[in-house]
Amino acid sequence: MEGKKEIGNIPKLILSFGLSLVTGGAAFLFSMNASEIYGALKKPVFAPPAWVFGPVWAVLYILIAVALYLVLKKGIKQPNVKNALLYYCIQLAFNILWSALFFTLNLRAAALVDIIILLVYATITTVKFFRIDKAAGVLMILYLLWILFATVLNLALVILNG
Repeated sequence: MEGKKEIGNIPKLILSFGLSLVTGGAAFLFSMNASEIYGALKKPVFAPPAWVFGPVWAVLYILIAVALYLVLKKGIKQPNVKNALLYYCIQLAFNILWSALFFTLNLRAAALVDIIILLVYATITTVKFFRIDKAAGVLMILYLLWILFATVLNLALVILNG
């Protein structure tokens, strides 16, 4: 019986990692010229080098995929799980939109508004995940902290570059 339950979790695992893969892939497509654009900007002293972002995002997308999987394992038909999934998907959409606004459209102030909204939805998602599965909430905190840092960095870039 245990084996059947584990097999039943495979679609949840695929969904969890699939959403992260699609999000990361879309963000990558919108930011293919990121190193060039980021390199040309005036940056605050706390700004990391461009090469840091790719590995950090790769790790974060894996962590939030695992977090989602832990939540989905609790039962996708549960109202609190459905609600958490909704917020998770909304914050992923704002995540993708940020890359388009900042790198493709060069709308850094609009990207700042977007990332503030992303921060709000990521915070709500993290709280919802914590209520469903503590480990999932902990994994989301790392993502949330990076989004907070990215928000401060985005603000500094808007101030320094107009």
